[in-house]
This record gives sequence, structure tokens and C-alpha cells, in this order.
Amino acid sequence: MLAEMDSKDLDKLSDLMKQENFSAGSRIIEEGDIGDTMYLLVDGTVDILKTTLYGEEYVCATLKDEYSCVFGEIALIDHDRRSATVRAKTDCRTFSITAADFQKYCQEYPAVGCRLLMFIATNLCRNLRAENENLLKVYQALVDEIENED
Repeated sequence: MLAEMDSKDLDKLSDLMKQENFSAGSRIIEEGDIGDTMYLLVDGTVDILKTTLYGEEYVCATLKDEYSCVFGEIALIDHDRRSATVRAKTDCRTFSITAADFQKYCQEYPAVGCRLLMFIATNLCRNLRAENENLLKVYQALVDEIENED
């Protein structure tokens, strides 16, 4: 998606983005915090962590710079609590954009803003489908466990 953007559009977008560096082990996003920033992973690897009902963290995904991925994108649309923690697995370099700057960009450049929103929506749909599949597996494992107890 980002590769399809015109260099002028990328230049305009990059003017609104802030480069941030994170050391390995540092937390970029904390589950439960209120956030308004999306990150583009430029260099490095991050783990996406979720917390169980017992307060134990587990890695549910690993993102690498080679995937041209973003995280925290929900914050550009929904100003609610973060749904996961993002921890730098290696030293990382990101570019970030706040929801306010993203909205400003979309108003000034609606065609490109629409393409960016489609990119975000596509990521969200892919993640939702994966979570639905995971939920089905957990449900089936629970059913199998209950049936095997009888």
C-alpha cells in the first residue's frame, strides 16, 4: 500500500510523522492505556502481547520491519483503550502519526487519505478474521476437553 503512494504524497505524510527509536525490551504501547498514535515499523522487530485474566502476558504476534507493518492503527479511528501491548524485541525505529495529524492529512489530501484508510481497514479485517479463527479453535478445544471428561 505505502509503496503505491506517489513520492509527493509520502513527503507530505512524512512531514506529519515523527521518527522514534525504541531499545530492545522497551514498551511502545501498553495494553489498557488510552492512545492516539499509529506506528510504522521501519527497522526492527516487535512482539504484540496480550494479558490473560490472571495477569500473565503472552506473545500473540511478532511483527518485523520486512513486513511494512503498522501497529496502533485502531487509535486513529477509535479513541479508546489500547487492545494490546507492543514491546520492542530488538532495537526499533518507527515513524508515528497522531490521530489529529492523520485527520488533518485526510482532509487536505482526501484521495490519499482514502487509500490509507483502506490500508488500515484491510489490516483490521485481516486481524479480525485471524482472531475469529483463534476463537473457534479455543471453543473447539474446550468442547473436546468437556467431551473427553465424560
